[in-house]
Amino acid sequence: MSQPTSPWRLPGIMENGRHASEASVAESIATANSGRRRESVESAHVEVAEPQRPTLFRKQTLRGQSHRSISEALRLARSREEQETLLGEEEQADDDGCYPPRRDDRPRVENPHGRLPVYTTIHRIRQLIIASIDDPYSTEQLKSPRMNISVIRPLVDHLYDPDDVSVVYCLLVNRVQFLREQSYQAHHQTVNNTRATVCELIAARVLRRLDEDHEGRQGLLLLANVLVAGFEPFQNAPPEVTRGHQIHLHWTIRDHFWRPDSERMLTALEVAIVTESKSFLSTSACQKIVDAVYRGRITYTPTSFIDILPDHYKNRGISLYDPRKAPLLNQYRLIVPRIRNIIEGVQFAVLLVLYVLVMVNKANSYGPDHLRFTMYELVFIVYAMGWVLDEVASVFEHGWTVHTENLAFCLIFWTYFGIRMHGLATNDGSISKLALDVLALGAPVLLPRMAFCIMPENMLFISLRAMMADFTFLTLLAAWCFGGFLFAMRWLSESQDGSNAHHPLTIAKWMLWIWFGLDGTGVQRSVEMHWLLGPTLMITFAFLGNTLFLTILVAMLSNTYMMLAQNATAEIQFRRAVLTFEGVKSDALFAYRPPFNVLALFVLLPLKLAVSDRWFHKINVTAVRVLNAPILLLISLHDRRYLWNRSRYLAPPRKHTWLTIWERFGAHGDLQAVFEAEPPQSVLDEMDDVDEVLGANDYDAPGGYVDALKRRRGSRSVYSGIEGNGNGAWSRSMSRAGTGFGREVSQGGMRRRSTRDFETGSTTAVGEDFTLPSADAT
Repeated sequence: MSQPTSPWRLPGIMENGRHASEASVAESIATANSGRRRESVESAHVEVAEPQRPTLFRKQTLRGQSHRSISEALRLARSREEQETLLGEEEQADDDGCYPPRRDDRPRVENPHGRLPVYTTIHRIRQLIIASIDDPYSTEQLKSPRMNISVIRPLVDHLYDPDDVSVVYCLLVNRVQFLREQSYQAHHQTVNNTRATVCELIAARVLRRLDEDHEGRQGLLLLANVLVAGFEPFQNAPPEVTRGHQIHLHWTIRDHFWRPDSERMLTALEVAIVTESKSFLSTSACQKIVDAVYRGRITYTPTSFIDILPDHYKNRGISLYDPRKAPLLNQYRLIVPRIRNIIEGVQFAVLLVLYVLVMVNKANSYGPDHLRFTMYELVFIVYAMGWVLDEVASVFEHGWTVHTENLAFCLIFWTYFGIRMHGLATNDGSISKLALDVLALGAPVLLPRMAFCIMPENMLFISLRAMMADFTFLTLLAAWCFGGFLFAMRWLSESQDGSNAHHPLTIAKWMLWIWFGLDGTGVQRSVEMHWLLGPTLMITFAFLGNTLFLTILVAMLSNTYMMLAQNATAEIQFRRAVLTFEGVKSDALFAYRPPFNVLALFVLLPLKLAVSDRWFHKINVTAVRVLNAPILLLISLHDRRYLWNRSRYLAPPRKHTWLTIWERFGAHGDLQAVFEAEPPQSVLDEMDDVDEVLGANDYDAPGGYVDALKRRRGSRSVYSGIEGNGNGAWSRSMSRAGTGFGREVSQGGMRRRSTRDFETGSTTAVGEDFTLPSADAT
């Protein structure tokens, strides 16, 4: 009687690969045994045939075609370069500059992925991962050839589907769940961590395979749909599942807060950032889309958590941007991440200049001067309100998990503003002076931030963020632990009548000086608490608080920096993805520069409740274009000239500027010039000949090129030609025939012919063979 199959056991994928492997091994053993019987009669040597590698199941993929000629590789390189060049004349964009163009004049585009079974795919992937991974593995073990052949590649072959762009999103959603389960399931902590890593590896492999199988601009659009298209976890779920989980949804999703006609949708890029999937984000396919979105070559309507000033009358699909067909004043270019980062940098520089002017020109004495606003302070307050509103809107846009920076100055500013208004209301100059003192605390926050704005991808600043987090955590933990010493010394300082000889703040000051290694007053005065226990406690604290704490701190920070430096490329690319994701804004409030965003909030938000969505969109677009006309004009002129690369194959070469001429004037200018011109067809034909010689099926076969090369390197003697027509390991001459590049195998070696006709007068004689030594030439 057959045993029932466990619901956690999926024999379809793993056992097929294992059976194929066992069959191949059995076949190789049988071949080896027959070879031994045959060799025992013919020769004294025993040769064991090499076992065949198991054939893996390939599903809808072109990766099996690994042998490519030089011309084919160049053609593929040109196809990939097409993704970065300007659209051709045959690729017509619509009047918004979007390609592919919209089909009709409806303002909202229907979701092209609304029919994908996202809910089913999520749980199908979860069952596959749980059935495949039962033991903990490290990342290096998962990337080993053994695990790649037995686990990773079969799962990739099974899940790869070019028609389902939600597979990568579903894999990353499962990674979120496995990382969440490892935090509260102690008995499965390491296994769930391994499963989360497997989800990330499979997602990266699937994305890379999509990139390899789909080239050109259509492939770029496909990758963009995989990464930045929005999906909902309960998409196409059964009705009973939707009704049962409706109560568990967030109130902003369940009640359709601020967006009555849309649901909360997440992208695969956002899920990868939240889960810190740095290996996935550092892949070339992912970085290609991140760079295209960052530069504005790919445009789409992003999703958001909460919009303060929503304007969702128009919904644009994922498309390529053609600046030649777009309007001259395109307000959507203000949410391009690169343009947005430049604008934010200028806004912060203006805020910093106003802040310095306020602090330099403030009054320095008590009196009525502290009650009056200077012109600099008034302008600073108005501008800072708009800047703080922009930062708060960024937090609402993507949540606290992604955007948690710049909040320190927001807190300092609102504290200063509240105290300043209270001083004016009470007519108290000392309170107004206190407000300016609080504002002075913003200098340690604003000045370093300028360096982070200028060099956001610098490895030093990236590691500084992580080290500051570790330092803060360790300092708070040490202060908590050393609080016991403070209580002990405070109780030791009590006299018999209950009075304290030393105030707790005084004892804390002595301990702080010892902690930083500044002064030893606490050790000298500790005998006043107790002649034995006082010095014992204080010296013990000195050892633990100064020596041990500093040693642990230096070791931990060094380890943090070393780990980040080892993965510097992944860390930088992860930071680049975060900046790109933060730069794509959905809220209409980001289209207004401070302080006009404050005015737009108080004027347009009540107006939205009084007019229709269509009229509100018209009013909003008109206001944005009027207030940002110079900026939009500069952006349009820049995009038309520099957004897309100029094709070297479809257009004449660009004129050299004085800078390029100066670069070529150096001693190494020819190193760059050799790659600017494409090689002629004759050179490509010659490379094809070499490629066919080195890329045939018998390239690594017994007696082939690799075998002969190994034997030649392992021997000091020089092989002589078998037929007397070659010197050395093989003859340098090739037969030139018009019949193509053929192959003949004989006892003397292997003969190859070229594909090109032999020209008269060549130094190579017709009929000479390209020979390789046979296996028994030695």
